[in-house]
Amino acid sequence: MGKRSDLMWRVPAFRRLWVGQTLSMFGTNMIAVAVPLIAAVSLGASVFAMSLITATEFVPYLVISLFVGVWLDRRPKRQIIVLTDLVRAGALLVVPVAWWSGALSVPLLIAVVFVVGSCSVVADIGNAAILPSLVENADLMEGNSKLEVSQSVSNLAGLTVGGVVVQALTGPIAVLVNVFTYAAAALSTALIRKRETRPEPAEEPESVWRSMAEGIRFIFGYQTIRTLVIVTFVINFFVFATDPVFLYFIAADLKLAPWLVGVIMAASGAGWLLGALVAPRLSKRIPFGPLVIAAVTGIALSSMIAPVATLLPVVPAVALLITAQASHSVTVIVANVNIRSYRSAVTPDDMQGRMNASARMLVMAGSPFGAFAGGALGSWLGTSAALVIGSAGLLVAAVVLGCSSVRQVKPIPDAALVA
Repeated sequence: MGKRSDLMWRVPAFRRLWVGQTLSMFGTNMIAVAVPLIAAVSLGASVFAMSLITATEFVPYLVISLFVGVWLDRRPKRQIIVLTDLVRAGALLVVPVAWWSGALSVPLLIAVVFVVGSCSVVADIGNAAILPSLVENADLMEGNSKLEVSQSVSNLAGLTVGGVVVQALTGPIAVLVNVFTYAAAALSTALIRKRETRPEPAEEPESVWRSMAEGIRFIFGYQTIRTLVIVTFVINFFVFATDPVFLYFIAADLKLAPWLVGVIMAASGAGWLLGALVAPRLSKRIPFGPLVIAAVTGIALSSMIAPVATLLPVVPAVALLITAQASHSVTVIVANVNIRSYRSAVTPDDMQGRMNASARMLVMAGSPFGAFAGGALGSWLGTSAALVIGSAGLLVAAVVLGCSSVRQVKPIPDAALVA
């Protein structure tokens, strides 16, 4: 076997991080199904209450990401990741206890989701920030790819198992299962033995606000990183603008049977997994810049396929939509793995937390606004027009990226930039 083909077994610290993150992501995806179903079925929550529960999950990304980045750069990351899993387990334990005691309510679920979401922000940034200290730069692509495989499998399995467990054993029992999942994730991460490089304590600790500003300055101070973050923001905006419209489009406009809708959406999961598997192979054959530009172009072109389905009979329309969803997911993951690996490779160790936090906040900032814009366009112009406009926005992002200096980037650098 080649020197760099067995990262999982060659680096025990990465293997334990991978197991912990996989269990954590599996639990997060189960919760994404279980908690809304508890609200809808057990508590009879309104549509507005359901939207509040869903929106609460994204609030921490916009509110605390920058603070988290500074915090992680000043402290050992492994212990913090372990703590977030334990806090999530404790917060979720409140749900079955409150259910059995008759005290469960929508406000309590919102509070639990906010705590779990806040810990998820810390864990997401912490896992991205600790990876470069566990593996060599040459292994970052493989490491990120394996973590994307986990994300894909956890998404598919977590959503599916979550729905099955809720139906078979009730929502609170599904949440209780997640208590043990997060506890197991904490144990796996705690078993990492590789020492982190601790930052030298400053004689006069820098203010939190100044440290946060340094993370933003680092991103905007380097042209390639700045371009990648801005383009990713635009992609997220238009992807979130088209995703809910697409679901309404296939369910209401095309009037497809629910099981066909499920098959089409499942194609996304298959695409995520395939994308994670092929990303490192493609990166070895295609230079970074051209590969990312091609992937973003693929995201745009695959989004343009959906409106064509209105012109076809049901069978070819479904086949076309499955192809579109799978290819869309493949290109999204290929772009994500390469961009994340590039950012990690060029960022100094003492900036990893702030860089990842700043990037995460900036690229996620467009998501809720994109969803709102997509809904407004769908209501005003119709779903087909909204999908075409969203796809055009994605194509503009691809053109901007193609005209930028990113196209000149060949391999991912082996050394970090000077902060």
